[in-house]
Amino acid sequence: MESKDTSPLADIPATGALPVYLRIAELVSRQIDAGILADGHRLPPEREMADAHGVSVGTLRKALARLTEMGCLERRQGSGNYIRQTDRSAAIYTMFRLERPDGGGLPTARLLSVRTLKPAADIRPFAPDGQAHRFRRLRFLDNVPVALEEIWLDAAVAPELPRERISDSLYKFYSEELGLWITRTEDRVSVAPVPAWTIGEFPLPSGTPAGYVERNGWSQDGAWAEYSRTWYDPAAARFVARQR
Repeated sequence: MESKDTSPLADIPATGALPVYLRIAELVSRQIDAGILADGHRLPPEREMADAHGVSVGTLRKALARLTEMGCLERRQGSGNYIRQTDRSAAIYTMFRLERPDGGGLPTARLLSVRTLKPAADIRPFAPDGQAHRFRRLRFLDNVPVALEEIWLDAAVAPELPRERISDSLYKFYSEELGLWITRTEDRVSVAPVPAWTIGEFPLPSGTPAGYVERNGWSQDGAWAEYSRTWYDPAAARFVARQR
């Protein structure tokens, strides 16, 4: 049984999303990874793209600049912007393996709660007396709820947690706020019933079989740091791992 939570981090409200220009860049990068945008593909004119995303041309250009930094885009003066496929992705959500059934999809998340507590016996591989920060989130692809996610971060690697700065991307939050980089992961995919703590927006009720992913994550110094489990709706998302 879980120990009683005494942390001020419990049940905090949803936090802010990534800036719009980063969202656009992430969406395009995931479309590239999914093969929706092929190498050499010419993007529409900037004004047309800005209108399609409901942003100003200035915001769109910031997204294009980000894609150029990531090595995903070649900007040819007087000709346009062309897709470049790279061997390594610099996307924020590189390790997020869920995609829409037709590929891609912009990941976002709503934080449901954060608690600091002793993990239950079925949460591994924490030390018997160890403490962990538990994040529970509802995950979306293109604003469609597709997954429930529970992440356990070893409190030994992050004794203090600045909850007001938690963002859509926990790995981005880890690196920028905690000085922690998850550099290696191991995923195990199976089927498991939706947990009792599910919420109404998730399309599958508690106890329904769902896609299930367990992940262990190791930090930049090789130490184990994180355990997570994700329940996803197989009608709305698929698990994808690519090798290049």
